[in-house]
Amino acid sequence: MAELFEHIPVLGAEVLEFLTFPADRPARLIDGTLGGGGHSAMLLRRYPQLALLGIDRDEAALAKAAETLAFASGRTRFVRGNYSELAGIAAENGWKKVDGILLDIGVSSPQIDRPERGFSWRAEGPLDMRMDRRSELTASRLLNTAAERELERIFREYGEVAKSRKLAAAVVRARQEKPFAVTSDLVALCDGVLGRSRPGQLPAPTLVFQALRIAVNDELGELERALPAATELLNREGRLAVISFHSLEDRIVKNFFRDEAASCSCPPGLPVCICGKIPALRVVTRKAVTAGPEELEKNRRSAPAKLRVAEKII
Repeated sequence: MAELFEHIPVLGAEVLEFLTFPADRPARLIDGTLGGGGHSAMLLRRYPQLALLGIDRDEAALAKAAETLAFASGRTRFVRGNYSELAGIAAENGWKKVDGILLDIGVSSPQIDRPERGFSWRAEGPLDMRMDRRSELTASRLLNTAAERELERIFREYGEVAKSRKLAAAVVRARQEKPFAVTSDLVALCDGVLGRSRPGQLPAPTLVFQALRIAVNDELGELERALPAATELLNREGRLAVISFHSLEDRIVKNFFRDEAASCSCPPGLPVCICGKIPALRVVTRKAVTAGPEELEKNRRSAPAKLRVAEKII
């Protein structure tokens, strides 16, 4: 299984630039979305005093990471779980505070490229899309059981599908005759309802599959729960680095960092501050960091990636 999980770490040089650790003492890193271990491998090689707690909900990813990080076996621990649970996982491993946390949000290339995972509309496979295959909710189950209004919301909010209401109604009609089971079932429906995309636009099935994947894995909820937990875990001067691939994810990170770095949360219009808020973070990246031309040429999937970094100041 592990040999099928090959992954090119996105924004690797930028992660090394912004996620730094003290050289004069042992340090701890949590990689909450370990994947194949690419980012963590770079950090562990650069910092011999660094220990890693790697978390991922995909068993194939953890198996690959164990191979990739074998050179640092005495400094690594691996846990299968959701990164939103990182506070509890850290406590279970005796880690009260850490010096850095990395979250690389979204689906990985190995998951996309394996037809049996069902993440891509370009290959025939089951409508699965689970990052954690212990979960009961699959894309096919969601399509076959969710209310029409909920499907419309998923397509509109998570995929920004232009004809989301029309597509949701078509899904409900189609599943009464034949339940959705494989990727081609949904692709055929998308082609019939949404038609071909205009030049320069993403193919409609890409947006629909993206929306379902986000819903199946509760990706936005995971992120919203993880950010405050990660901030609490950081030592003073520890850094939280988040790589996102979707505008909704990036907005959540941007707004969280902004709010935690603000010195006042009073309602607008008050003549003086009465909240007494103390900022918890300092935003390190004034704007999102994106891939440069060289990386884009080597890895086209890095194009939507955005890195934001903040530092704990209390």
